[in-house]
This record gives sequence, structure tokens and C-alpha cells, in this order.
Amino acid sequence: MQGRKFVRMAVAGLAAISALLIWSGCATAPPPANVKMVDCAGSKIQWDVAPEAEIVDFTCALGTHGGEPSLIYTIKLKNAADKALRFRLGVYLLDMDKAVAYLVPTKGKPPQLAPGAEATIKIPFMKTTAMSKKTMVRVAPMSGE
Repeated sequence: MQGRKFVRMAVAGLAAISALLIWSGCATAPPPANVKMVDCAGSKIQWDVAPEAEIVDFTCALGTHGGEPSLIYTIKLKNAADKALRFRLGVYLLDMDKAVAYLVPTKGKPPQLAPGAEATIKIPFMKTTAMSKKTMVRVAPMSGE
């Protein structure tokens, strides 16, 4: 009877440790296949990138924007679909409660990326003086355009 209780406690302990590692971000997966280059040291990034999009380059750095200290993300996005599309790009700093969303491309008639075309977007998080440790990036095609 004591042996069974020990086994149950050990299994419960291992499950709790695994859940804690996953929750804390220590067990994050590598970027998906449609994310090519990432240069953002020290940040655990969760990716939600639609198959129609490809992130060619993703970098983050501390700098200044508009005279204010900023955390600046530079993202080069490519249309991997066989038709022209517009994308909604969101970057969420989960540990800082900050987020921003952009439409890519921002201009045009119609505002769409041709198949195989690329667009580069700079996203500044103004008055941010430290790198985010937990970031989520979401790219989705717009519907109805």
C-alpha cells in the first residue's frame, strides 16, 4: 500500500513540474517552418503564423523612437500564398501588458501584397527600456478584401 502511494505522489509531482515548465516558458518550441530568421535574444516567443504568410526576418532591439527609449521590432513579412492578400500582424509583450497590431501593407490600391512580395514593418514600443521575456507574434490574412 505504501508503494502505490509513493508512485502516485511521484507521478503527481512530475506532472506538476512539467506543467510549471510549460507555463513558465522554459519548454517553448522552436519557430515554425514559415519563420525563417529570428534575432531576438532572451525572449521566449510564441508563434501563430498563418500558412499564407512567411516571416523572412524578425529582429528586436532597444533604441530610440521619437526621442523616447523604445523596444523596436523589425519584421519582414512575405506573402506565401498564390493570390494577393493583406495581413493583420500583432505583437504582444505578455510580460509587460503591451500590444500593437498593424495591417500589412499599410497603403495601396488595393492594399494587398502580391504573391511572393515582401513588406518590412518597424514596430516601436515607446517608453520601453527592457527586452520582453515573453512575446507572442500573430500573423493572419484579412478576409473580405
